[in-house]
Amino acid sequence: MKIKITNYKVSLSKKDNPLINLISKDLKINKANIHNIYVEKESVDARHKQNIYISYNLIIDIDDTIFDKIKNNVNVSIYNDEKVVLEYPLWKEKYRPVIVGFGPAGIFAALYLTRCKANPIILERGSDMDNRIKDVENFINNKIIDENSNIQFGEGGAGTFSDGKLTTNVKDKLLTFIIQEFVNYGAPSNILYESKPHIGTDYLRKVIKNMRLDMEKNGATFYFNTKFDDYIENKDSITVKTTGVNKLELVTDHLILGLGHSARDTLKMLYDKNIKMEAKAFSMGVRIEHKRDKINEIQYGKAYKVLPPASYKLVAHLNSGRSVYSFCMCPGGTIMASTSEKNSIVTNGMSYYARDLENSNAALLVNVNPEDFVKNSILDGLSYQEFYERKAFEFSKDYRAPINLCKEFIEGKVATEIRSVKPSYPMGYVFADFKECLPDYVVDSLREAIPLFDKKMHGYNDPDAVLTGIETRSSCPVRILRDDFRQSSLKYIYPIGEGAGYAGGISSAALDGLKTAISICEKSE
Repeated sequence: MKIKITNYKVSLSKKDNPLINLISKDLKINKANIHNIYVEKESVDARHKQNIYISYNLIIDIDDTIFDKIKNNVNVSIYNDEKVVLEYPLWKEKYRPVIVGFGPAGIFAALYLTRCKANPIILERGSDMDNRIKDVENFINNKIIDENSNIQFGEGGAGTFSDGKLTTNVKDKLLTFIIQEFVNYGAPSNILYESKPHIGTDYLRKVIKNMRLDMEKNGATFYFNTKFDDYIENKDSITVKTTGVNKLELVTDHLILGLGHSARDTLKMLYDKNIKMEAKAFSMGVRIEHKRDKINEIQYGKAYKVLPPASYKLVAHLNSGRSVYSFCMCPGGTIMASTSEKNSIVTNGMSYYARDLENSNAALLVNVNPEDFVKNSILDGLSYQEFYERKAFEFSKDYRAPINLCKEFIEGKVATEIRSVKPSYPMGYVFADFKECLPDYVVDSLREAIPLFDKKMHGYNDPDAVLTGIETRSSCPVRILRDDFRQSSLKYIYPIGEGAGYAGGISSAALDGLKTAISICEKSE
């Protein structure tokens, strides 16, 4: 039979001992009665730095005869397998579905529809993975940006050049399916049980390419460097029009829009065609970089050298009504130049799977509400982002990022030289007063919040920590409205993922795309 043991703690001094030995001793049962041990969840419990544990949830095959000996243990229960097994109903609709965008939402919508024999058509304005990587490198090395193929656009979406985090606040059994699929296509298997799983940009690039190649073998058609530009309403369908390498006219009655949060031009086109939308809150701020060992020691104490790179999650609610929070924390990572438009500066964080670079970074973001930016149109949030991204560029007169050091920033001054923390942003930097390129309330809120974060993580307010700006695209400031069937105000359009305003990260976007595809297929049966 299978049992589940929750919150099973192993001290660091015993972490290299085989689990079967530890469990046998703790439960007072013979090792011969224990068969397979499966780690369902693993995390570091460092709440008490003098007594750090590895905490496990375990699924164990044992002999039925010994269950009575251990059933009164409060952490032991009979295991009920709740694994999600999806069904793939055969596609019976007249037209092939068309998916715009091959980020996480589009990927999992395409994956499900491919398995339903729908032969989906996927349009991606950016390049395939191999050429996209070259486009990104060309921008970083030569300052030549392709506005359709860059860190925001291209195969895999914006999350491809990130930490590859799969954590989300959403609770849904389908998330286990999503993580398993990543493993099936080449992601490390330990993401199945890590409490804060991440793939890393290096693995994620390979996984996404593998997924696409498999879909192509099974009936999906991909058009890269092909931008969704317009559509025409028909009696029982719409005609999708594209520009770019492939100038297509595709008839469909299921247009699934996984645009991503940076597709400003496409959102404007949809708005002009009276697709119903609403303005939504988003966030703006900077990236903060510490030495990786500094963050590790703050989080773990002296034991940090034998533990994985540490992450953190911080939030401060200010008297002004603003909130400041950390986002997309990248242990042992780097800050990327992430604009998708000429003459603008956007930052984001990225880590490889090993998370072994010198610095750890995170976005520090301040909430921006519709009343802060809506003047004439619900699309004003797009212009608000763009205005400050261009101000940052104009300040540096280049793609060099504006930076400051933590001590000077808190004091309202501007540093003049780097100290112990070396900026990782790849295109150079210029010291700046962030009020030159961010709203005053954002800068003032950050200045108030960092000392508050130091009370939670003593040492966080490191005078040498580097602040790099600006971070503006954690989410889209627009939501495309949809009904209970996930359709927009136009019957044949299904908005999904971050760009539509329904997700915030790889996992939640993948989940939204998957659930939309499932809903479409259920409706069509």
